[in-house]
Amino acid sequence: MKSDVVKKGVERVPNRSLFKAMGYTDEEISRPLIGVISAKSEIVPGHIMLDKVSDAVKRGILMAGGTPIEIPAIGVCDGIAMGHQGMKYSLVTREIIADSIECMTMAHALDGLVLIPNCDKIVPGMLMGACRMNLPTIVCSGGPMLAGRVNGAKTSLSSTFEAVGKYNSGKITKEELLEYENNSCPGCGSCSGMYTANSMNCMCEVLGIALPGNGTIPCVYASRIRLAKYSGMKIMELVKNNITIRDILTEKSFHNALTVDMALGCSTNTMLHLPSIAHEAKVKIDLDMANEISSKTPNLCHLAPAGHTYMEDLNEAGGVLAVMKELTKANLLYTNLMTVTLKTIEENLKDAVNKNPEIIRPIDNPYSKTGGIAVLKGNLALNGCVVKRGAVSEEMLRHTGKARVFNSEEEAIKAIDGNEIKKGDIVVIRYEGPKGGPGMREMLAPTSRLAGMGLDKDVALITDGRFSGATRGASIGHVSPEAAEGGLIAFVKDGDLIAIDMIECTIKLLVDEAEINKRKANWVKPEPKIKTGYLARYAKLVTSASTGAIFKEE
Repeated sequence: MKSDVVKKGVERVPNRSLFKAMGYTDEEISRPLIGVISAKSEIVPGHIMLDKVSDAVKRGILMAGGTPIEIPAIGVCDGIAMGHQGMKYSLVTREIIADSIECMTMAHALDGLVLIPNCDKIVPGMLMGACRMNLPTIVCSGGPMLAGRVNGAKTSLSSTFEAVGKYNSGKITKEELLEYENNSCPGCGSCSGMYTANSMNCMCEVLGIALPGNGTIPCVYASRIRLAKYSGMKIMELVKNNITIRDILTEKSFHNALTVDMALGCSTNTMLHLPSIAHEAKVKIDLDMANEISSKTPNLCHLAPAGHTYMEDLNEAGGVLAVMKELTKANLLYTNLMTVTLKTIEENLKDAVNKNPEIIRPIDNPYSKTGGIAVLKGNLALNGCVVKRGAVSEEMLRHTGKARVFNSEEEAIKAIDGNEIKKGDIVVIRYEGPKGGPGMREMLAPTSRLAGMGLDKDVALITDGRFSGATRGASIGHVSPEAAEGGLIAFVKDGDLIAIDMIECTIKLLVDEAEINKRKANWVKPEPKIKTGYLARYAKLVTSASTGAIFKEE
């Protein structure tokens, strides 16, 4: 066992004495030491109950003959951080989480890891750190929140953001706005639509690094606790058989993840996180692969914000396995891959059934013949940009409009709230990328304001920042190169025409080369927005969104 280095032999008497100072017995010390990495906190709805999940995981480990050792991890609530400077600190925590797992695992010579995340950056951050360590590893997330109810209709977090736009434009009263505030998020769990957290937890299932049900079983269901116990038991089998995380996270498993991503219509943030996880797993994937896979993968689900169904509905319809089963009918998945069940994907899918073809469209009756995410390229985004095409109205799939340019999210929101944005406009928000932000803020506030005002079918938004998975409409993010690196988005002016084609996957600034070169000659790179602390260091180390916003390698 790897942990022998901290517990065996006469020279380890001091080490064992410290274990015993915490109450560990000789019997516990002799067993495999399993790190239970829990992101439990009292500031994230998806994490406030993770102590219950970690307790169940630890029971499973004990039942299977291991010694669980709980270790904390940080996590930012994107919803609470949204719309102010706090959002700059969201994506950047992914690297802190990965680094902390590396530090704690190496320092204490653990034999295996159970990762207990739930929201946004915590899932990829934990996976990135675990990939570096290449130990037997399993993910057991906290599970999605149930949908809320307002006026008899299901709602979610995105409903509250859009309600602000409705209120500001006089479409609802203050009392109706309070109804959304009080009833859209009814309890703990990751927010109930196909947002980033649930997207990544579903991806863990597809990648084979989590047990079936990880992505969809609601947080408050007893079956979530049973799943946690089984995860604790299963990690001991993985340790016994020395099956490590990089044995499971292969090139083919990432191909499967991108495929199911397109079928589910996941968050555009998967286009940041899957490449970053793959990088740590020593696997190469890029945005061009995403478009290639999207071109032949039908979109089978329209979960919120793309439609009016929620994670609980997907769970009842058969979950991620039912979606995968549909995709196998067109031979779109590799099914001979090993998973943490110690069975292949084919074996895991044996009993999967699509129980509701209204929630999970059959493969021969998709919402569209192409995937829910598209990567656009053109002079405005030479290295690509990303849009959740499955959440865009048909009339906006092709759009040409005049640019309204803003150098920050705050400037754009002020203009939107001031009714300065008109039908047909293309809002451009720049200097919000990984370096320029710094931190590449999600911008759910401006997109949901536009949707709430009824402009989501008339106004596009383009940014070198990114969007929440709760965003819908023609919201195009991750523009690379970003403005802070001298990308063409830095040289767009008010009134410039921009042509967007989400069918042909192109995005073009319709300004001639001579004028562009003239603007470039007069460009002065702006001073960094933040010059001290972690964000300043992050800005110096981070790479482009097109490479997953990973850190530069020495």
